[in-house]
Amino acid sequence: MTLTRLPVAGAPKKPLAPLRKIAIEEHFMNPDAMHPEETFNPVEFARVSGLETEFVQVVMQRMKDLHHKRIEEMDAAGIDVSILSLTAAGIEGIADAGKAITAARKVNDALAETVARSRGRFLGFASLPLQDTDAALQELEHAIGELGLKGVMVNGYVQDPDKRIGHYLDEARFAPVWEAIAALKVPVYIHPRPSLPQVRETLYAQHAELAGATWGFAPETATHALRLVYSGLFDRHPELTVILGHLGETLPYFSWRIQRCFEFNPLGHQVNKRLQDYLCENFYITTSGNNFDQALICAILTMGADRIMFASDYPFEMSDDAARWIETAPISENDRRKIAYGNAEQLFGLR
Repeated sequence: MTLTRLPVAGAPKKPLAPLRKIAIEEHFMNPDAMHPEETFNPVEFARVSGLETEFVQVVMQRMKDLHHKRIEEMDAAGIDVSILSLTAAGIEGIADAGKAITAARKVNDALAETVARSRGRFLGFASLPLQDTDAALQELEHAIGELGLKGVMVNGYVQDPDKRIGHYLDEARFAPVWEAIAALKVPVYIHPRPSLPQVRETLYAQHAELAGATWGFAPETATHALRLVYSGLFDRHPELTVILGHLGETLPYFSWRIQRCFEFNPLGHQVNKRLQDYLCENFYITTSGNNFDQALICAILTMGADRIMFASDYPFEMSDDAARWIETAPISENDRRKIAYGNAEQLFGLR
């Protein structure tokens, strides 16, 4: 039997345009900027990060390609612009301050050249040598003020010369850097890196598969963010903006309980607002590597769609997977457009 179709006389004259996207957690590597003792070793990276060596080798091939396969994948996913950032452990993983200073300048200068060559397809996050506060301030002015990079990427804690010690950004030594960032009005993206050796050797003993992106990255980065909140950083600088990936590193889901237990047990700390308020006022989160409807809906209910931005987590994830998901996620079309490109346009001044 042949069905008689109803006439559709009022269909739009123009076909529906593909959903535009700006992706803001897209990684690169610059081995030329690193010193011999920091030369990338995929086997060691896999071991520390809880990854399969074969996976790391493929990721690294994708990581180094900045102008060919990467652009093809962006085109296939409908990504207009990617904001590039140095992958973990980045400059933060260099123990020697002098070497970190040199490497940060090389990375930022090379990134600015890549951005210029891309004809509008790339923007960039700056790397800072946080091992030396004065040098970090100088590099911040150079990278943002002179090179035009769009914010700062921090790959977790800053390595101490004692490899078993890491410095988190709520420490007093970083106060001048936060003041300068607040004055420049640029966001800081806090990205995961593997926890300190003593954590990996105890908490993840016999379970290396949990040490990295499978689980360990989320509590490591969420704890860093909570240290910032309960240190009073955002009370001192209410204009600061911090970005977290992976739909907030579990914080939207767990925010009520964290705040509830903190109020019962502040142990000498006091801040002006609830965690939920800081999440809504001082944080953005991205969809990087978390293409999950239920998590997205939880994040929208906790923070609002205005505080969420699209990211694919390239090259650790496939851009087209992230694109197909956000194009069909069960949210309003208005929220979809905000998340895909609108919020990033507003935050980074791209309109």
